[in-house]
Amino acid sequence: MSMIDSVFGVHEKALGMRNERLTVLAKNIANAETPNFKARDFEFNDVLKREIGLGKMTLTNDGHLSAGAANSNGSLTWEVPLSPSLDGNTVEMSVQQAKFGRAAGEYQATLTILEGRISGIRKALRGE
Repeated sequence: MSMIDSVFGVHEKALGMRNERLTVLAKNIANAETPNFKARDFEFNDVLKREIGLGKMTLTNDGHLSAGAANSNGSLTWEVPLSPSLDGNTVEMSVQQAKFGRAAGEYQATLTILEGRISGIRKALRGE
């Protein structure tokens, strides 16, 4: 493990994944009026655990299927609307906006943690 990995820990990967989730939610919001558009999302905690290797299944027999084979595109799932629209669009604007707001707050929190750690490194390098 490099020094950078030990300083930033899981937060480095978390920031990139939080950014990716914000992009997915923004696409949902942007396509709220597109007929037959299907909203997508992913469960952040599940993806983070997979990225850092927690809960990883080990292949113990050649006859077993690999864990990644079932979901090759990552972890995006289709949103199930509470009240389906007539045009086939599954984006519910209030739900997507609430998710986006929460995800933006989580992104900011992760960014604040990283900024604090970078500040600590700067102080150490200056000898403060």
